[in-house]
Amino acid sequence: MDLDVIKSRLSQLQQTNQRTSNLWKPSPGKTQVRIVPYKFNKDNPFIELYFHYDMGEKNYLSPISFGRPDPIEEFATKLKTSGNKEDYKLGKKIEAKMRTYAPVIVRGEENEGVKFWGFGKMVYQELLSVIADPDYGDITDPVNGRDIVVEFKTSEETGRAFPMTSIRVKPNQTPLTENANVMKVVKDTQKNITDIYSELEYDDLQKALEAWLSQESDSVEDEQVTDPAATTSANKTEDVSAAFDDLFNS
Repeated sequence: MDLDVIKSRLSQLQQTNQRTSNLWKPSPGKTQVRIVPYKFNKDNPFIELYFHYDMGEKNYLSPISFGRPDPIEEFATKLKTSGNKEDYKLGKKIEAKMRTYAPVIVRGEENEGVKFWGFGKMVYQELLSVIADPDYGDITDPVNGRDIVVEFKTSEETGRAFPMTSIRVKPNQTPLTENANVMKVVKDTQKNITDIYSELEYDDLQKALEAWLSQESDSVEDEQVTDPAATTSANKTEDVSAAFDDLFNS
């Protein structure tokens, strides 16, 4: 039994457990939350992160989240500008996509501390539009802010292929808490988002991209055994590999 493999897997499981305990996802129905100031950037509680999704069943935090170069994003850009429709589709698939996070406390669960709520573009736009409205102002203010009712509906409930999240900002201004113990928990339990989502080095991301392309190539070769029509896909994989070599090995 390979000890290094065991240690690596243990580390992955520990990171997953830590991530789960520090993230909040709405359950079906309505939940009331309060966005709190972000200890590591008190001017803005919203943290915009970019991820590469579904690459070999893994997601990777993109360094472009912090203004740094990203080999996967560079490769995606090259594919999208190749002039080839299939390359463009692949480039769109692996390009980094934004997800926004905000530190929140969940009403009724304040003693569990601050968690990060991740949401998509529509919810983010709605939150920003509320904050920009002078009738509402800064809903994250600890004294004069406002709670948010988050309603989550499953795909079965919506009758669509995807679930739906909607929000309603409460009309009344309320303090974050009047309980000194809860306030201490809020202050002491805040983590830096980079403690939850770690950024890989450039070379490590390049290796991850190479491994994923290799898996895609192997998948196409397996298809060819039973499906002669996969020859086109095989040619496409060769084109992608050539593009990779041209970008990183020339």
